[in-house]
Amino acid sequence: MQRYLPEPAYRHGSPALTAVLLINLGTPAEPTTKAVRSYLREFLSDPRVVEIPRLLWWLILNGIVLNVRPRRSAEKYAAVWTPEGSPLKVHVDRQSRLLRGFLGQAGHRVLVDYAMRYGQPSIAATLSRLKGDGYTRILLLPLYPQYAASTTATAVDAVGTWLQGIRNQPEIRIVRSFPDYPGYIEALAASVREHWFSHGRPTSSYRLVMSFHGLPRYTLDKGDPYHCECHKSGRLLAEALGLGQEYYQICFQSRFGRAEWLQPYTSATLKALGKRGLQRVDVICPGFPADCLETLEEIAIEGKAEFLQAGGKEYLYIPCLNERDDWIRALANLAASHLQGWPTLTAPDPASLELGALRARALGAPS
Repeated sequence: MQRYLPEPAYRHGSPALTAVLLINLGTPAEPTTKAVRSYLREFLSDPRVVEIPRLLWWLILNGIVLNVRPRRSAEKYAAVWTPEGSPLKVHVDRQSRLLRGFLGQAGHRVLVDYAMRYGQPSIAATLSRLKGDGYTRILLLPLYPQYAASTTATAVDAVGTWLQGIRNQPEIRIVRSFPDYPGYIEALAASVREHWFSHGRPTSSYRLVMSFHGLPRYTLDKGDPYHCECHKSGRLLAEALGLGQEYYQICFQSRFGRAEWLQPYTSATLKALGKRGLQRVDVICPGFPADCLETLEEIAIEGKAEFLQAGGKEYLYIPCLNERDDWIRALANLAASHLQGWPTLTAPDPASLELGALRARALGAPS
C-alpha cells in the first residue's frame, strides 16, 4: 500500500507561492433526498460532531436518522435553493473571489480558494490541487468566527489527515477564531444600522435577537470555548450599536436530538417574545458569515412563523454578511495579519484593483 500521495517532480529554485483557503461546513450537491442523505452521512459520522459511543450512534444514525431526516431536510433545502445552487456554496464562492481582489488591492500576491468540510469541494481535493499548482504556503481561514471542536477543530483534523499522506508538506497556518475581531464586529453593526435605516429603529417593545448555532451542553462542560465566544461577539455587537441589555437577546438555534443543548433556545425565545406581544423583533445570526439553510429556512421562515403565531407583531430577518464590502475588507485585513512574514507583498496590482471593483459591482455587494 502506497504511504504517500503522488508528488510532482521537485524543482530546485521554484518560487514559493501562497494561497488563502476559506473553509466552511458544506452543503448537499442538490436538494434531493439522495444527496442530502449522502451529505448527512458524512457530516453526522464525524466523531467531533456527535460525541457519543460510536457503535450506539452508528445504529441510531443508520437505523433511524438517515431513514427519516433526509427527506424532510431535502424539502427545506429546496425552499431556499437558488438557480446557481446551494446558497452557502454560492456565497462562499463569491467571498473567495472578492477576497482575492481585496488582497490584490493591498498588494498581496496570493491565490484565494475555498473548500467544504463535508461535501464538495473537499478539503483534501482542494489542498491536493493547490499543492500540484506549486503552492507551498497555505493560510487556512475557517469561516467560523467562534471556535468549536465540531467546526474549526474538525476542519483542522481534515487538513491533518491530508498532510499524513504528503511527503513534501506545504507550510500551514490557521486562523483559529475571530469572535472579537473589530472589522467583523463593525460589519455586523453596520448591517444592523442599515436595517434600522430602512425599517426604523423601535425605541420600545423591541428586541434584537442574536441567534447562534447551538451545540450540546456537554461541549461547554468539557471545555469548548464556543459558548463564551458567542457571548463575547454578541456583547460587542450590542455595545457597538449602543443597545442596553433589555433590548437584545443571545440565543442558540438548530437543536438536534433530546439531549440538553446550549440555552436559551432560539425557538423558545421567539415564542416567549411573541406571547408577550412584542411589537417587533429583528433577528441576526452573527455566527454565520454566509446565509444558508439554517438562516434562510430555520430563522427567516420558521422563526417568523413561530413568533407571529405566538402573538408577536412584526418579525424582520437581517441577512448574513455574505458579500458586504465592509465584511470582505475585514476578512482581507484578518488574512493579511496572518500572512505577515510570508513574502506575499508586491506593488498593488492594478489588474487586481480593477478586478475587485468589477466583481463587487457585478455581485451587487453593498458598501
